[in-house]
Amino acid sequence: MISKVGQIMLYVNNQDEAVNFWTEKIGFSVISEENGEGMRWIEIAPSKDAETSIILHDKETVKKMSPELNLGTPSLMFHTENLDQLHSELSSKNIFVGEIIDMPSGRVFNFADGEENYFAVMEQNK
Repeated sequence: MISKVGQIMLYVNNQDEAVNFWTEKIGFSVISEENGEGMRWIEIAPSKDAETSIILHDKETVKKMSPELNLGTPSLMFHTENLDQLHSELSSKNIFVGEIIDMPSGRVFNFADGEENYFAVMEQNK
């Protein structure tokens, strides 16, 4: 039986720019980086002890190795305890952020990375 989501694959056009975005602007950490068999992958997460991490893969390399894969961006929902503060911080870093909206499940906004992939953040109180 599946017990948790371990890793999410995110296929990007430029891994170095993606690492910079997620670490310098969003505050994630690089957990590990691997190079082998013609493939480089970088594991990032909000913290070293996060249960789920994101693997940044080079889109073109993966396309050559597995042309049948869907290389689209997954729809990811992140959680934060202070939505207003995060919204303000991301805005101040020249990241595109959408308006904060009220949903039945809570307040949420979206943001885009440098490749115009969109992600969402929801306020999650402890």
